Amino acid sequence: MITNTNHSVTIDDLWELWPSLSEDERLEWFDQLSHDDAEDFFSSITCEDQSALIAAMTPHQQRQWMRILAPDDAADVLQLIDDEEMQRRLKTYLQDRVRNEVDALMAYKEDEAGGLMSPRFARIRPDMSIDEAILYIRRQIRDELETIYYIYVLDHQQHLLGVVSFEDLIKASGDKKVSDVMETDPTKVTDDMDQESVALIFAREDHFALPVVDADNVMKGIITIDDIVDVVNDEATEDFQKMGGMAALDNDYLQSSYGEMYKKRIVWLIALFCCTIFTTRVMDYYSNAIESAVILSVFVPLIMASGGNTGSQAATLITRAMALGEIRQRDVLRVFKREFIVSGCLGLTLGVIAFLVATGFYLMGTFPAGDGIYLRLCLTIAISVLILVIYGSLVGSMLPFLLRLCHVDPASASAPFVTTIVDVSSIIIYFTIALMLLKVFLL
Repeated sequence: MITNTNHSVTIDDLWELWPSLSEDERLEWFDQLSHDDAEDFFSSITCEDQSALIAAMTPHQQRQWMRILAPDDAADVLQLIDDEEMQRRLKTYLQDRVRNEVDALMAYKEDEAGGLMSPRFARIRPDMSIDEAILYIRRQIRDELETIYYIYVLDHQQHLLGVVSFEDLIKASGDKKVSDVMETDPTKVTDDMDQESVALIFAREDHFALPVVDADNVMKGIITIDDIVDVVNDEATEDFQKMGGMAALDNDYLQSSYGEMYKKRIVWLIALFCCTIFTTRVMDYYSNAIESAVILSVFVPLIMASGGNTGSQAATLITRAMALGEIRQRDVLRVFKREFIVSGCLGLTLGVIAFLVATGFYLMGTFPAGDGIYLRLCLTIAISVLILVIYGSLVGSMLPFLLRLCHVDPASASAPFVTTIVDVSSIIIYFTIALMLLKVFLL
């Protein structure tokens, strides 16, 4: 347990220790910050940490800290509270207007644009003069708007008509109409759009904020760039964990319990273990061939690694390209063609190297047979490497497309998963080629 003896805590001290502190220790150290430092620190930590911290507080503290949260942040914190009774109690600490905004936000799923947005944004009418619009915005600022960098132009039914930057607004002549300076076809997202898709739009567009509308183009809120940064980090972390052959963790590594770590990893390990059993069965099936030419078994690790490594590379490249929006489902044939050509070149290169390695074994006296079988063995190994590199690359690149077609996260095409599939196939391909080229010698 980490305790503080001098009772003088700075934000830097707490940031340094935060990952290694338990929930009780975090609250103890947090309480020792000055009020201003505590507010700065609280607004900087993740909503997961905010939620855990608030859950550990006294009711008086909970009321104080819930009230400083913006509506979208309060909704995120409440959604992370598992105790329904506590969730209801925390809601009562909010002001009536904020509570209504939070209820509206909580109606959306966490990973939807509606769950990320803030309902507080600057709005004006298209028929206002520029001077009238600036005065109207000045009155709205009291409502703690999320940002005034962009001003949104709405009609009386709250339909989004356009957007104008605050800079363009104050530069315009005061007697002009808002409709004269607004952008009439702004980039926008729908309230049910997946957060990963929203992040991709932010990556492509040069905007600090995007409007969120419903199916009828009624504006519901805005998503700012700082809202999406956490999404990008969370999505990237989840994808990396899935690509490592495990389910994504719900919390930070050090904050995850031993039980959670076990459950997230054991299912995939059992699945991969069961798949590997097929490799053992295949090896047993070809045991006669191995006994007739023991040298074949020497190259099994090399053969398996060639296909597995190439497949892992391809799966990683395609999964990441999908996450960045560089590749869509319709690009499957283009990807197949590119991977076939590239893997063919890679296979030829590695095949030549494999042939030279096998020749080196022969020159060192590893092959007990004469020159006739030596050449066939070398060709068997080289051709197997060529075919398996192409096969592994195609499996690794096509699997993410198949998973997406089945509405499964392409990141589930993990390196261990691809490697296991290719390993089983590589033994079959290797010994099939060996039986074809060395048939006379293996009988």
